[in-house]
Amino acid sequence: MVSAQTETDELEVWVDQDLCTGDGLCVQYAPEVFEFDIDGLAYVKDSAGELLQNPGVRTGVPARLRLEVIDAAKECPGDCIHVVRTGDDVEVAGPDAD
Repeated sequence: MVSAQTETDELEVWVDQDLCTGDGLCVQYAPEVFEFDIDGLAYVKDSAGELLQNPGVRTGVPARLRLEVIDAAKECPGDCIHVVRTGDDVEVAGPDAD
């Protein structure tokens, strides 16, 4: 369940490629945020659409895509998408969320 707090907080997202199964749900949910690289794994993109390939690198979640990114994290079969609040670094969706 997404709290009202999560709906207004700034969020960042990253993908743990070591756990990525290449299923593609994230790309279907939010193609502006997630993309496959030639290795068949999902990565996040920055606001200019550039693929961010360094391990653990985060990108901001556009406000209009918040729910899609959170849903992608919740539905990910590899449990590899981490969505965190920028302000306090608390994971709101993903394997380490409460």
